[in-house]
Amino acid sequence: MRAAAEKGHTSAASLPGIPRASKLITSAVAAKSEATTSSPSTKPGHEVLLFEALQEGLEEEMEKDPRVCVMGEDVGHYGGSYKVTKGLAEKFGDLRVLDTPIAENSFTGMAIGAAMTGLRPIVEGMNMGFLLLAYNQISNNCGMLHYTSGGQFTIPIVIRGPGGVGRQLGAEHSQRLESYFQSVPGLQMVACSTPYNAKGLMKAAIRSENPVILYEHVLLYNLKERIPDEDYTCCLEKAELVRPGKDVTILTYSRMRHHVLQAAKTLINNGYDPEIIDIISLKPFDLYTIGNSIKKTHRVLIVEECMRTGGIGASLRSSIIDNFWDYLDAPIMCLSSQDVPTPYAGPLEDATVVQPPQIVKAVEQLCQ
Repeated sequence: MRAAAEKGHTSAASLPGIPRASKLITSAVAAKSEATTSSPSTKPGHEVLLFEALQEGLEEEMEKDPRVCVMGEDVGHYGGSYKVTKGLAEKFGDLRVLDTPIAENSFTGMAIGAAMTGLRPIVEGMNMGFLLLAYNQISNNCGMLHYTSGGQFTIPIVIRGPGGVGRQLGAEHSQRLESYFQSVPGLQMVACSTPYNAKGLMKAAIRSENPVILYEHVLLYNLKERIPDEDYTCCLEKAELVRPGKDVTILTYSRMRHHVLQAAKTLINNGYDPEIIDIISLKPFDLYTIGNSIKKTHRVLIVEECMRTGGIGASLRSSIIDNFWDYLDAPIMCLSSQDVPTPYAGPLEDATVVQPPQIVKAVEQLCQ
């Protein structure tokens, strides 16, 4: 199986940590305790890893709504390449958790057809890069059918899976494709960054009448957090104020949230007071939350793992200039990944993405 060949593990307990990233994520979680977040980590609940939070969200929605089904490669008895669907086939059966051939265009098209008939399918891309094989279905059908049918069809589908850089999977399996899907009319796109918002976004996306792409970073699946026992969702269109501040607005999402939090510890020690916003919604942007922050700090730093050319940051910068130009006291800075294929070698892989020292230096330049 493709999953077994790539990951080399067969159980959740054997999910490997990545030494180069684990220290960073641990530091980020420690930094998080110094910040104000919307995640109720100090309240009663239970601790889960991020992939387990996604699994909980899937299972709860499948229990509530018999129309919800899952399709993808090895999502059934293998439990998915990162174990997000583990146990679902045994509980709900092979008709609702459907193992498919290695043919992304085929099973994505099948899921879109199922959504047109009233089901609520969740498509797992074993890797976001593989979904390029289904780009025609996602663009011309998933995103546009509601419009081209004159509103006769809704497409309540969730397309989800891992992406990003950090596991030395090589160029083809380490792509950052958020901006590819952001450009498709009719799609919503969100990026989870904590177990709390991973579960909440999953449940909200399944309940949505719109097609939603849920972007999961490959390095965050083992991130642990306490989440509520009671049912909850997270708004698909709302950003999260991670840390209030007054000197500069730092806009980020997904894995870079944790790089920013690590950089924030150094910045605070150096006398800076950054405001950190996890934009979460990559399409549409929450310009209300973003704008209120800019009106307070008057400086903006965007930190992303997407490519600099045509990335999420470029689109976000354009929206800020269009709407909040008069509130800026300095040019918008954007830290993005280099426009190169992702190398296999670990040190070179790290060099292609934004690191905390670069964030510290950028804030110092902005606040001069």
